[in-house]
Amino acid sequence: MTFEWPIRVYYEDTDAGGIVFYANYLKFFERARTEWLRACGIDQQRLADANGIVFVVRRTSVEYSSPARLDDVIRVVSRIERLGRASVDFHQEAWRDGVLLASGDIRVASVDRASIRPAAIPDAVADGLKRGPHAALATASRGANPDRA
Repeated sequence: MTFEWPIRVYYEDTDAGGIVFYANYLKFFERARTEWLRACGIDQQRLADANGIVFVVRRTSVEYSSPARLDDVIRVVSRIERLGRASVDFHQEAWRDGVLLASGDIRVASVDRASIRPAAIPDAVADGLKRGPHAALATASRGANPDRA
């Protein structure tokens, strides 16, 4: 199961050469993961407040294939590769008009907010991730496409 999220490239995302600064792809990937969780009905702030659990990035690996530039609308495609007891492995790709710009593998760990020690992903959250985005919410997120603005 995949989730797609559109992102427009702003001036602040680019470097002196006019292309997206490499580290900003991690920000784009983060936004897409956050929107996926939201579309699955998972409220990260509520999870932190009610359960004391937050998600943190534990590992990343990104390969860059082609540059994005100012005002490009890229599409971040995300999928879960593995759902563990206290971590989730995502594979994410950034695309523009059928051209792969960057791809990455990100491990997100579930940790106790106070101790920053691993904590089991609550069953309700794991179930939400397994079910995936609700159809209505996924449709609404596609409606946020900057191309349609």
